[in-house]
Amino acid sequence: MIRSAFCFLLVASGLALAASGELSNRRAPGFALPDPTYQHYYDLQDFAGKVVIVDIMSTRCPHCLLLSTTLEQVKARYGEEVAILEVVLPPDNQDTVSKFVATNNVTIPVVCDMGQMTASYFKATPSTMNQVVVPHLFLIDKQGIIRNDFAYEESTRAVFEGAGLFTEIDKLLK
Repeated sequence: MIRSAFCFLLVASGLALAASGELSNRRAPGFALPDPTYQHYYDLQDFAGKVVIVDIMSTRCPHCLLLSTTLEQVKARYGEEVAILEVVLPPDNQDTVSKFVATNNVTIPVVCDMGQMTASYFKATPSTMNQVVVPHLFLIDKQGIIRNDFAYEESTRAVFEGAGLFTEIDKLLK
């Protein structure tokens, strides 16, 4: 009985690790990034004790726009329980972010990174930084650990379009 319970735990642990993205199960790198629309800096430490969603995106990406809509639903459903930040990289800038926010009625902060924060989340080097594909979600638990990350692809569409993301958030809130 004990042996079968132990085997079950090993299999369950393996499945949990297999379900995590390759950039998960480590402390989320800290950052402080500006929101050009509202002239405010957001620091990861501001959200200590909350579930945090970090979306690396581009204002020109149609999948990113779809995810922004999903993240607005997350904000409406979970309120202050979940903090959400969308992060853009150059060539996005204050003008492209302001236009994206206004055109799409985005209420979630869109912050600008010059690459350092994104590089740390992707464990990128100068030679691999150009391989960052957006959108990419990082789900950070209340203790500041990246519990999962998702690159947009056919197998993760449910996460980017709502139902799957709600399931992942519910797991982190338990």
